[in-house]
Amino acid sequence: MLDFPRWKVLSIVIALAIGVLLAIPSLIPEGDAARYGLGGMPRINLGLDLSGGSHLMLEADTVDLAKNNVARMEEQVRAEMRRGDTKIAIGDISTTGGRLSFFVRDGAQVDAAVERLRTLTQPAGMTGQRDWNVAVVDSTRIVLTPTDSGLKAATNSAMDVATEVVRKRIDELGTKEPTIIRQGADRIIVQVPGLQDPSALKALLGKTAKLEFKLVDQSASPEQLASGRAPVGSEIVPYPDNPGGTPVIALKRRVLISGDELINAQQGFDQQTNEAIVNITFNSEGGRKFARVTQENTGKPFAMVLDGKVISAPNINEPILGGQARISGRFTVESANQLAIALRSGKLPVALKVVEERTVGPEMGADSIKAGTVASAIAVLAVVLFMWAAYGRFGIYANLAVIINVFVIVGVMALLNATLTLPGIAGFVLTIGAAVDANVLINERMREEYRRGRTPVQAVELGYKEASRTIFEANVTHAIVGLIMFVLGSGQIKGFAIVLLIGIATSVFTAVVFTRMLVALWLRKARPTTLNV
Repeated sequence: MLDFPRWKVLSIVIALAIGVLLAIPSLIPEGDAARYGLGGMPRINLGLDLSGGSHLMLEADTVDLAKNNVARMEEQVRAEMRRGDTKIAIGDISTTGGRLSFFVRDGAQVDAAVERLRTLTQPAGMTGQRDWNVAVVDSTRIVLTPTDSGLKAATNSAMDVATEVVRKRIDELGTKEPTIIRQGADRIIVQVPGLQDPSALKALLGKTAKLEFKLVDQSASPEQLASGRAPVGSEIVPYPDNPGGTPVIALKRRVLISGDELINAQQGFDQQTNEAIVNITFNSEGGRKFARVTQENTGKPFAMVLDGKVISAPNINEPILGGQARISGRFTVESANQLAIALRSGKLPVALKVVEERTVGPEMGADSIKAGTVASAIAVLAVVLFMWAAYGRFGIYANLAVIINVFVIVGVMALLNATLTLPGIAGFVLTIGAAVDANVLINERMREEYRRGRTPVQAVELGYKEASRTIFEANVTHAIVGLIMFVLGSGQIKGFAIVLLIGIATSVFTAVVFTRMLVALWLRKARPTTLNV
């Protein structure tokens, strides 16, 4: 129990030394760390409440989500009816009332059409329902209606995708350690430490970045445009920068190419006008589609639609075969760069709007850090004085373990790239106080065994052996609570749990293993005949 060969001593010392070294960059200013050659080492990231920054709450537009859900199903229906050797001819698809409705031209194919459509529906979670109901009305008209369970499943899926898209866009901005989490069914919390002006962030996150290429319906008359009535198979879309002066334009409803088929987007400049543009590159499938569309529609206007508005509608002068295109539309360099980021990170499956915004100044964070530092220093000092007064030499060993434990906690957090929040500081202070619990149990047990007539070596050995079981059980219960908070909590609660879990692991190691090594080395060297605990 008290046998510590040289290799074990070296292993413990090296492990703790690494922990202390990892903590140093986080305890000094970044400029000093770079000057001393520590700039590349991991550091603890400070949360929003300590470093200041921006807090945004984004809410999904469920009306937009339902509309997109219907649009996706419409495309799937068209593709399914054209699939295979036996094509099913259908009339124009109506999307009024949030449902799809169309006629099957050949009444003998209605049953076959229903069977094909049912393959497009999916189970909605564990409800037993499908995400769409398929019904036949008036013998030849088929109606697809989204179910409530299907809408909930679509919302959940869209919010998962939206969270990842938001994360990619913020990462493109180069921000450090943003916190991006879902809240409830249709909200996302975004916290970006160090960002004091969230206007650019809001502009970027507000872009759905839904890019579509559609043909212009040249048959639409000025009267139809003015009244907002589109020809059959077309729709009226806003066109704010229309060179013709009319702020709307009629487009074919069919999407020929979508932004899903992009692989890259970069801000650039028009070589002739020097205006900011966005250069886009399609994947292989998108490149083939783009080449075919431009070949088949040479001389016709081709509209680029972004988030429901036409950016430009130039004529196709010649086939474009290289799989590349460019988007122009009175961009500034900043707005073109934001659009490129939005396109690269993927479109949002649902529009998001900011419903809550807060900005935390760095002064408040500095005050919190100062208060936390003072509280930690007072806690360490009080524990050190108490342990020294109560247990003498063994209290000094415990104090050394507490001090090293503080450094090791910081080092492990830096290694894990963890974020320290104000509740995390509270967990840090709590860990300092709890770190000596193990040594109190060990020392009291040693004192008890010595009073029973044990020799110093026997008292020490039994003290560590018998107390270790209690220490292990107590810390397991603490770890279970911390793990539950980490899994089920979010934001600052999770930050508290991280510090608590790290502190439990490091304190057990320093309080039990490290102090036992120190006591064993002292017993081996001094061979005392009495034990003053």
